[in-house]
Amino acid sequence: MIRMKSCHFNPENLAMFASIRPYLIAICLMFHMQVSAYAAIEESVVQLETASGTLEGTLLVPEAKLGMPVVLLVAGSGPTDRNGNQPGLHHNALLLLAQGLAQYGIASLRYDKRGVGQSISAATKEEDLRFEHYVADVRDWITWLGKDKRFGKVTVLGHSEGALLGMLAAQRSRVAQVVLIGSPGRAASEVLERQLAEQPAEIQTLALPVLRQLQQGKRVATVNPALYALFRPSVQPYLLSWFKYDPAKEIAKLKMPVLVLHGTTDIQVSAEDAALLEMANPEATVIMMEGMNHILKLSVPDRAQNWNTYNQPELPVMPELLNLVARFITQAGKLDNSSF
Repeated sequence: MIRMKSCHFNPENLAMFASIRPYLIAICLMFHMQVSAYAAIEESVVQLETASGTLEGTLLVPEAKLGMPVVLLVAGSGPTDRNGNQPGLHHNALLLLAQGLAQYGIASLRYDKRGVGQSISAATKEEDLRFEHYVADVRDWITWLGKDKRFGKVTVLGHSEGALLGMLAAQRSRVAQVVLIGSPGRAASEVLERQLAEQPAEIQTLALPVLRQLQQGKRVATVNPALYALFRPSVQPYLLSWFKYDPAKEIAKLKMPVLVLHGTTDIQVSAEDAALLEMANPEATVIMMEGMNHILKLSVPDRAQNWNTYNQPELPVMPELLNLVARFITQAGKLDNSSF
């Protein structure tokens, strides 16, 4: 872990940083890496053929030398498109991340998940979908990028659930380094169990027995209609395929440089998750981004105000985040804490 002094902010903003875990020290990044203005940034729509249909993405290529670094951006859970958005949530986090990295001379590829946006043709029947389908998509995009002679080393950057997808894909692909942002540190079944524990008792009474069976690898034939959104029989095969992966176990298998970034105002994934990942892979660089929420933007811890940022696409992603990710990528996964 990189341990540094916390940032100095305007006193009016200090309240948002009042609660910081003692084992993770927030940082303030100085811009030691110069941002270059790339006048020409080529944006092109690209496609990848899969066994079930076509995936579509956007490739951003700055006007830079041959062998430039390229990063594959992997979105989180749900029906997430290439820009990081979902129905009802429009924040453009991945779009802004890609555009920001381009200013550092880093190319990027982001894509619509299968069954979403322009990748709708790659959708499979719900009962046939498995977590491994998403992992295979990441691996195939990595291979696709590796064939483009303009690019040098490939970095995988996974956001939220996309972090687990990136970890799994990197284990069996030619990846130079891995960046994980807002990554859970525990299995999805445990995350769901914790979320259910916050629900009313009647919901817990209905849902927890179903979850327990799924955690044991068993399907549940009869599900209360009130639970169909979570546990309908057709989605259970996917849940079983997802639940068997523990991010802490998977990060321990990574042999390349790994950067773990977590925001102190992330209301979806706790700082404890970052600590679990660090314990599992002590070689990883784990950094807390002070004031950053789950969608990479500056926010306060208050849930209502935090959620409001999820529909403000005009808000930029944090410049400190862009600078840090760019340095990690261009410096071959090495971050010199003396430069902070």
